[in-house]
Amino acid sequence: MSDDHTHVQEFFTARAADWDSKFPDDGPVYAAAVAELGLREGARVLDAGCGTGRALPPLRAAVGPSGVVLGADLTPAMLEAAVRAGRDADGQLLLADVAALPLRADSLDAVFAAGLIAHLPHPAENLRELARVVRPGGTLALFHPIGRAALAARQGRQITPEDLRAEPNLRPLLAGSGWRMTSYVDEDDRFLALASRDS
Repeated sequence: MSDDHTHVQEFFTARAADWDSKFPDDGPVYAAAVAELGLREGARVLDAGCGTGRALPPLRAAVGPSGVVLGADLTPAMLEAAVRAGRDADGQLLLADVAALPLRADSLDAVFAAGLIAHLPHPAENLRELARVVRPGGTLALFHPIGRAALAARQGRQITPEDLRAEPNLRPLLAGSGWRMTSYVDEDDRFLALASRDS
């Protein structure tokens, strides 16, 4: 395991037990972001870096009982917290690295990724791996329950021009990774960038 993976696992293992209680009011904004994916009944979707699985219930509601919902995370403690919260009833949990997903090419209709991009060790390569598992024309949602400025303020830092989530940085990053950005919203109460998988 690389040092990047070890760092991510240590960071999230230490926070897994009380993650949901720290952010108890995020449910509606997760549901609203999932709704923007436009998922149909029977669709196949991955929550990449699913953490405690907060997106799994709205994803399941969107695809219905005939759909497939997967949640992949690198940190066992986060998946254990998802099970304790009963969210494994809404999707199959996978202990997996988004850099090397155990999924066939073109096997999904969409990927939902909450807070993921800041933790990707190799963003271009990792976004290419997400594109690999999504069918042409499928959708990627890069989401955070608060916007870039609000998150920076919460963390006691300034936004820098190098921020990957800044639109001038994110658009070419996605384009070079097999995605075409179709929508970009960065407001105090949410960040949501939608992209379509290139044909």
